[in-house]
Amino acid sequence: MCGIVGILSFDIKKWPINIPDLVAMRDTLKHRGPDGKGLWVNKNKTVGLGHRRLSIVDLSTSASQPMVYADDQYVISFNGEIYNHDELRQELKDLGHTEWKTNHSDTEVILHAYDEWGIDCIHKFRGMFAIALWDNVNQYLWLVRDRLGVKPLYYSHNDKGITFGSEIKSILANPGQSREVDEEALFHYLSFLATPAPLTLFKGIKKLAAGTLARINISGEIKIKHWWDVWNDTSPIDNLDEDKLCAELMSNLNDAVKYRKIGDVPIGIFLSGGLDSSINLALFKGQESQKVKTFSIGYGDKQSSVADELPFARLASEKLNSEHHEYIISQEDLISFLPDMIKYQDEPIGDPVCVPVYFVSKLAIKHGVKVCQVGEGADELFCGYPSWKIFLQLEKFNSIPMPKVLKSIAAHLLSSLGLGNKLYTEFLRRASLGQPIFWGGAEAFTENAKFSILSPRLREKFKGRSSWEIIKPIHEKFKKNAHDTSFLNWMSYLDLNLRLPELLLMRVDKMSMATSLEARVPFLDHKFVSYALSIVPKLKVKTGVLKYILKRAVSGIIPKEIVRRKKQGFAVPVDDWIFDKLGQKAEVTLKAFCEKTDFFDSTAINSVLKSGSARQIWYLLNFALWWEEYIRDNVNEKNK
Repeated sequence: MCGIVGILSFDIKKWPINIPDLVAMRDTLKHRGPDGKGLWVNKNKTVGLGHRRLSIVDLSTSASQPMVYADDQYVISFNGEIYNHDELRQELKDLGHTEWKTNHSDTEVILHAYDEWGIDCIHKFRGMFAIALWDNVNQYLWLVRDRLGVKPLYYSHNDKGITFGSEIKSILANPGQSREVDEEALFHYLSFLATPAPLTLFKGIKKLAAGTLARINISGEIKIKHWWDVWNDTSPIDNLDEDKLCAELMSNLNDAVKYRKIGDVPIGIFLSGGLDSSINLALFKGQESQKVKTFSIGYGDKQSSVADELPFARLASEKLNSEHHEYIISQEDLISFLPDMIKYQDEPIGDPVCVPVYFVSKLAIKHGVKVCQVGEGADELFCGYPSWKIFLQLEKFNSIPMPKVLKSIAAHLLSSLGLGNKLYTEFLRRASLGQPIFWGGAEAFTENAKFSILSPRLREKFKGRSSWEIIKPIHEKFKKNAHDTSFLNWMSYLDLNLRLPELLLMRVDKMSMATSLEARVPFLDHKFVSYALSIVPKLKVKTGVLKYILKRAVSGIIPKEIVRRKKQGFAVPVDDWIFDKLGQKAEVTLKAFCEKTDFFDSTAINSVLKSGSARQIWYLLNFALWWEEYIRDNVNEKNK
């Protein structure tokens, strides 16, 4: 796991690579790679790659990056892990690749694979990765992001060249990079708690979408291609009884966990006490002779809004025999961490779970662990969210034959009664337009509420627009490619393409890497994802039980108390803290922000503050603090 950066100049006369600038870009990522650093620049200074190393696989210096293949034929800077690299190395040896510089580096396997199969080699990789590869033969720069978007990759492009990096702050370290708010990205952030690819909140900086690659030639031409979609590898399973299906499911999941144990450093488990992390622990432990280290987070004071999960984590640890460690987060911890959190996020990630992810990662590092497995993805694959159950019920009502005009009239009537900001009014509005009512599992503001808090200038700018423009292409692809277009499959597919890569996985990546910890996601092994989406929806919610088939599959290896418990999630008590010191900070920050800028309507923001809507206040606070950190001294937003 590492940090990567690079520059490709399209015009050596206008923009020769300045090595100190490239070094500065690289070293902003020291937290992602404290174990080593490397730099490669070609002779005419048109291409440069930088790398910060977190040593996980093949700890020798021979595995350092950027790594060169065959006298500069190809050069790579790579962030991530190729879990099946041993198998691929043997396959390549059988094909005549006999010259190897390293003992078991997965980076070197990528170079040999590219030499053998070209860029199609990425289809053979089982892992998480962001790859920058300079092909000196064809004069191409390849940028590649893994199938599910576990690892991030950003870039900035103009007529002079392209800069890229694992984090936005590395691109900002280039002196020529401007800083300005992308207002379209803000418009969508208010809907989704994160900015959907390819947007970022920095105008001129883009993120490569999950499962996407870019080819850039020396003349500046960029071709972007979506190289993977889950439906490409998925076919419905409709001929197995439940017992056989459970056996297959567990076999696939065991493989996913086993692959994510590969490495030359200690590996642990984030243990919330929920089903998913407990499964990770049980399967990991089943392949180990010694105790696994597990790590949990709790909250010191009695909180009314968040259930205490530590007893369940302790139960799982006791039953599954792990070496367990805990940390109690206080409100003071959160407030003191806020400035660093904003820096590590790069751009707002409107999910307070960033806080516990950081502290549990820090805890793991303290106890000698360099890699941890995490439980993201299972809820999206097997319908684990209670809100999804509600959406399934609403969709049954929505599917009752009814003229769209009646739904439209009902939505307008509710709006006229002052209920336009309510979710049920928004659902009716979507239904009246023939849109799916589900726009993701992490909606922040409804379209009406979003427009109400925007400044008059932005309300006018975005008049007639909605965040449906983000959902629509995903929905069209779903209808075209899915073998089963059921509503449950739509929810899974949308969150796999939006909420997971842009929000959930980014909070894990940014916060874990802030502590120099690598996070691995067994449930998002691409083969397991494809298998999970092959299972018919009726087995994911059965007799009212969420995650039915997964729970049945793990019965007997997971304590029954955990299998049966109500889902809590990796929660943060902001609903309690917003009425205390956190709320005081939010009020002062947001009022000052509205005075300095022209993004929000100050009256509307005051109404949000008075409402006590903790989550919405947190989303807005996140943006305001980000602006203070990254934009304030560079652009006078009030004068736009």
